Amino acid sequence: MTNPITAADIARAAQTLTGLIRPTAIEASPSLSTRLGVPVHLKLEHQQITGSFKFRGASNAVAHLSPAERAAGVIGVSTGNHGRGLARACADADVRCVIAMSELVPQNKIDGIRAEGAEVLIEGRSQDEAQKAVDRRVAGGMTMIPPFDHPHIIAGQGTLGLEIANALPDVKTVLVQLSGGGLIAGMALALKSRLPQVRVIGVCMERGAAMQASLAAGHPVDVTEEPTLADSLGGGIGLDNRFTFQMVRDLVDDVILLTEAEIAAGIRHCYWQERQIVEGSGAVGVAAILAGKVTAPDGPVLALLSGQNIDMGLHHRIISGEDVDIAKDTA
Repeated sequence: MTNPITAADIARAAQTLTGLIRPTAIEASPSLSTRLGVPVHLKLEHQQITGSFKFRGASNAVAHLSPAERAAGVIGVSTGNHGRGLARACADADVRCVIAMSELVPQNKIDGIRAEGAEVLIEGRSQDEAQKAVDRRVAGGMTMIPPFDHPHIIAGQGTLGLEIANALPDVKTVLVQLSGGGLIAGMALALKSRLPQVRVIGVCMERGAAMQASLAAGHPVDVTEEPTLADSLGGGIGLDNRFTFQMVRDLVDDVILLTEAEIAAGIRHCYWQERQIVEGSGAVGVAAILAGKVTAPDGPVLALLSGQNIDMGLHHRIISGEDVDIAKDTA
């Protein structure tokens, strides 16, 4: 299948998002640079509006709705951050928004979506089950904006890659969260269109790594969704995946998987050493460096901090050194 998303689409998304999103800072990390032996920078996307990168793709997709689609209202399925970003983008555009979520989504993320003015539907214990609620509403006329497998979502997330390429043209390795693939697909396309030699590495948790399982199988597969500190990386990629599987397969150089203890270490480091409050999924790039899983970098490395929407009680337990097991907490 020919990739229908181009670098020009990402450039157009950057123009669309001007004034809608917040360009985020890049800061050096002396502690990680010393550990890795090359300069390490952090992209502070957790400071984006709504607390995650998802606001970029959602805003780009909402901006491209037709008048009929706007009138029908928007619905999406989310593990939290897409829902919050989509809810805010719809509120800014005066469009009705409904978000379907599974029972595994943390309460703080549900509350955050409601605070943005969206309606919330809770159904099942996986994103696939929550998708059934979406399908019913789409049959009734609403417009679905999915969390990752959508051209405008991918292009919007790809604007992060443009910001990195412009600010750090000598970067050699970029560590990006890997879930459904919308973020890393857009970023890899944008980065490699500007910096052909850059390595883009996906980072995910061991528990329910759907894209990695699909890459290993050579086609999209189902996985069992499990409780994890990196809850925003949960969910499948869809057996009928149209865009992100192919793009990740063709553009991403490697994948790193992390244990729950390694993710917790990333959260602690971000707080105590970088002075940043970051959720589990947002900390996986840092966690990969701390775990010694980023090997032989040949130049500057950038790790994306993708989100900050962690339950603060959980965050306190983790930074205090408690051995947190989300699977036991949610049993």
